[in-house]
Amino acid sequence: MKAYIVSFIDVEDPELYKQYVARAPETIAAYGGSYVVRNGNKYALEGDLPDKRVVILEFPSVEKAREWHGSKEYSEVAKIRHKASKGTIFIIEGPEQPIV
Repeated sequence: MKAYIVSFIDVEDPELYKQYVARAPETIAAYGGSYVVRNGNKYALEGDLPDKRVVILEFPSVEKAREWHGSKEYSEVAKIRHKASKGTIFIIEGPEQPIV
Protein backbone atom coordinates (compact mmCIF):
# COMPACT_ATOMS: atom_id res chain seq x y z
CA MET A 1 0.00 0.00 0.00
CA LYS A 2 1.40 3.40 -0.96
CA ALA A 3 2.21 5.88 1.76
CA TYR A 4 2.47 9.64 1.67
CA ILE A 5 4.58 11.92 3.80
CA VAL A 6 2.83 15.25 4.24
CA SER A 7 4.83 18.24 5.47
CA PHE A 8 3.79 21.73 6.51
CA ILE A 9 7.03 23.72 6.74
CA ASP A 10 7.62 27.23 8.07
CA VAL A 11 10.90 28.34 6.49
CA GLU A 12 12.78 30.72 8.79
CA ASP A 13 16.10 30.87 6.89
CA PRO A 14 15.40 30.73 3.12
CA GLU A 15 19.08 30.75 2.11
CA LEU A 16 19.94 27.78 4.32
CA TYR A 17 16.74 26.01 3.29
CA LYS A 18 17.91 26.12 -0.35
CA GLN A 19 20.69 23.71 0.65
CA TYR A 20 18.09 21.30 1.99
CA VAL A 21 15.98 21.61 -1.18
CA ALA A 22 19.04 20.81 -3.30
CA ARG A 23 20.04 17.71 -1.31
CA ALA A 24 16.77 16.09 -0.22
CA PRO A 25 15.53 14.72 -3.61
CA GLU A 26 18.44 12.31 -3.97
CA THR A 27 17.72 10.76 -0.57
CA ILE A 28 14.01 10.47 -1.34
CA ALA A 29 14.60 8.72 -4.67
CA ALA A 30 17.03 6.27 -3.04
CA TYR A 31 14.12 4.86 -1.01
CA GLY A 32 11.65 4.68 -3.89
CA GLY A 33 10.02 8.00 -3.06
CA SER A 34 8.99 10.88 -5.29
CA TYR A 35 7.46 14.31 -4.97
CA VAL A 36 3.73 14.65 -5.52
CA VAL A 37 3.62 18.29 -4.40
CA ARG A 38 6.58 20.56 -3.76
CA ASN A 39 4.84 23.71 -2.62
CA GLY A 40 3.24 25.76 -5.36
CA ASN A 41 0.36 28.19 -5.61
CA LYS A 42 -2.53 27.49 -3.26
CA TYR A 43 -6.18 28.32 -3.95
CA ALA A 44 -8.67 28.42 -1.09
CA LEU A 45 -11.89 26.46 -1.47
CA GLU A 46 -12.97 26.32 2.18
CA GLY A 47 -11.34 27.69 5.33
CA ASP A 48 -7.98 29.39 5.59
CA LEU A 49 -5.00 28.55 3.44
CA PRO A 50 -1.96 27.27 5.34
CA ASP A 51 0.75 29.94 5.36
CA LYS A 52 3.42 27.25 5.35
CA ARG A 53 5.24 25.43 2.60
CA VAL A 54 3.35 22.22 1.70
CA VAL A 55 5.24 19.15 0.50
CA ILE A 56 3.79 15.72 -0.23
CA LEU A 57 6.00 12.71 -0.96
CA GLU A 58 4.85 9.32 -2.23
CA PHE A 59 6.54 6.07 -1.17
CA PRO A 60 5.74 2.46 -2.08
CA SER A 61 4.88 1.66 1.55
CA VAL A 62 4.80 3.00 5.11
CA GLU A 63 7.90 0.92 5.77
CA LYS A 64 9.84 2.60 2.95
CA ALA A 65 8.70 6.05 4.09
CA ARG A 66 9.88 5.31 7.64
CA GLU A 67 13.11 3.79 6.34
CA TRP A 68 13.85 6.97 4.36
CA HIS A 69 13.00 9.32 7.24
CA GLY A 70 15.22 7.36 9.62
CA SER A 71 18.07 6.79 7.18
CA LYS A 72 21.61 8.01 7.69
CA GLU A 73 21.50 9.78 4.32
CA TYR A 74 18.40 11.76 5.16
CA SER A 75 19.33 12.46 8.78
CA GLU A 76 22.35 14.45 7.57
CA VAL A 77 20.16 16.50 5.22
CA ALA A 78 17.42 16.87 7.85
CA LYS A 79 19.90 18.68 10.11
CA ILE A 80 19.85 21.51 7.58
CA ARG A 81 16.04 21.57 7.54
CA HIS A 82 15.90 21.66 11.33
CA LYS A 83 18.22 24.70 11.39
CA ALA A 84 16.35 26.49 8.60
CA SER A 85 12.73 25.72 9.42
CA LYS A 86 10.08 24.31 11.73
CA GLY A 87 7.30 22.06 10.66
CA THR A 88 4.83 19.25 11.02
CA ILE A 89 5.49 16.02 9.14
CA PHE A 90 3.41 12.85 9.13
CA ILE A 91 2.76 9.67 7.15
CA ILE A 92 -0.68 8.87 5.79
CA GLU A 93 -1.52 5.57 4.12
CA GLY A 94 -2.97 5.61 0.65
CA PRO A 95 -5.98 3.51 -0.35
CA GLU A 96 -5.43 -0.21 -1.02
CA GLN A 97 -7.18 0.17 -4.36
CA PRO A 98 -7.69 3.21 -6.55
CA ILE A 99 -10.66 5.31 -5.50
CA VAL A 100 -13.14 5.66 -8.33
